[in-house]
Amino acid sequence: MKVTIIGAGIVGIACAHALADEGHEIVLIDHDGPAAGASKGNAGWLAHTEIDLIASPKMLRQVPRFLLDPLGPLTIRPSYLLPLVPWLARLVVAAWPTNFERSAAALLSLQRLALPAWELMAATLGVGDLIHQRGSLLLYDSETMLRHAMPHLERQRTWGIAWDLLERPQLRYIEPALTERIVGGAYFPDMAHVTDPYLMTNRLFEVAMARGIRYEQRRVVAIEPDERPVLRFADSSREISDRIVVAAGAWSKPLAAGLGDRIPLDTERGYNVSFPGVSSPLSRPVSFAGHGFVVTPLGTGLRIGGAVELGGLALQPNHERSRAMHTKAKRFIRDLPDYDTGSRWMGFRPSIPDSLPVIGHARAIRQVVYAFGHGHYGLTQAAATGRLVAALVAGRAPAIDLAPFSPQRF
Repeated sequence: MKVTIIGAGIVGIACAHALADEGHEIVLIDHDGPAAGASKGNAGWLAHTEIDLIASPKMLRQVPRFLLDPLGPLTIRPSYLLPLVPWLARLVVAAWPTNFERSAAALLSLQRLALPAWELMAATLGVGDLIHQRGSLLLYDSETMLRHAMPHLERQRTWGIAWDLLERPQLRYIEPALTERIVGGAYFPDMAHVTDPYLMTNRLFEVAMARGIRYEQRRVVAIEPDERPVLRFADSSREISDRIVVAAGAWSKPLAAGLGDRIPLDTERGYNVSFPGVSSPLSRPVSFAGHGFVVTPLGTGLRIGGAVELGGLALQPNHERSRAMHTKAKRFIRDLPDYDTGSRWMGFRPSIPDSLPVIGHARAIRQVVYAFGHGHYGLTQAAATGRLVAALVAGRAPAIDLAPFSPQRF
């Protein structure tokens, strides 16, 4: 069976391998090339131990404080506020306690699949050398914040997520570069990260080409439902495929809309500054509670990035956000390189208000499957999403209940 996958980021490429494993003829299509979007410059975490939704009661309480700081962990570009209102309304509804609990349970089910799926894909395709399991640290610079975080951390234990509470001397022992501002933190021993997300995605792309998966750099503008779905391209040409997988990340929304699925997909614009070739003063990835950024010791250099800017696809980047994260990082980590020696990047995380990706059949035609909207967890959930999509294409029951991820849940 011919399966065409729209999107050659990490999710699309993982879907390609999972479907090729089942003997399908695979064609990958992307308008910009492999790893050109969020897969190029993300933080590189396989964050399967995180059960954090942007839509949460805690987030709603913090939004006013965040929005007062235009360079803080979460901001909305003023010129984009009006178009964003429907998305924000859904975010508020998703953050209601009952809805939050439902989404958290669904996210947990997907996160439990994430690392085993990655380990299987990495072993099968020979990319295991690019995965490092050194754990991660969630750090606090306030005793009050750490105390308030304990109920959530303890709840994570009930979900089977291992962590250890470390005090300042223990943290300084394992990470001597941390400053005295850090008062404590949680160590997650099972967290993993990759050498570099761009390198990983391109390595998997190269393996895909070697196993006979075809690639075409073209722009799909619509999918037309028929007995077999038809792809319509920007040059007005058309092609038929037995099955289509939409994994175009932040650019998936108009394709779904053309098939009758009005998905509330928007973008969380993420920023970072990277220092290629620079040895990190840290030995493992770290994040800073309440500050919205992470620091990752990639094999290709040091990366500082994160935060959320709601501003759509068209507005110009505001790289003062990455400068602000770097300034904060210098308070917490010694011996960081100067900001102006780094390379800046901004990428579009495809975000759904309830923080759950869209995985399921299109409304108009079951031969089209969606796999997008993973937000902060695209790299983390890519391999698991590939296995779930392969099950849907084959007509098998997936490994988890996909009702919470349905395109028709909105």
